[in-house]
Amino acid sequence: QVQLVESGGGEVQPGTSLGLSCAASGSIRSLDAMGWYRQVPGKERELVAVIASGGSTTYADSVKGRFTISRDNAKNTVYLQMSSLKPEDTAVYYCNAYRKIYPCIECRPVRTDYWGQGTQVTVSS
Repeated sequence: QVQLVESGGGEVQPGTSLGLSCAASGSIRSLDAMGWYRQVPGKERELVAVIASGGSTTYADSVKGRFTISRDNAKNTVYLQMSSLKPEDTAVYYCNAYRKIYPCIECRPVRTDYWGQGTQVTVSS
């Protein structure tokens, strides 16, 4: 099992910055990636940014150029630095980690996701 604990949410004004942190503990070896998702009521949870174990990053188009994901392997922590925040960034942000295992040589990978409890980010004037 992997435990993820987020911190750093809050309410900020449009155009400002905010940082989120997610500390991982437990069976964190061989995690393939860690990242951030967000969800607003009535909508599906959507990917915000992810950073793979090798360091490559992926961002949602809506946050490219404004958000930066990074990780500190020594602290088993992933960060999301959000800048130029917009009201539409308002959501509950969830930390995610996953690993894929191959039950057999010819088997498709089985993905296991782990989630944090979520932290509210509100962008409002």
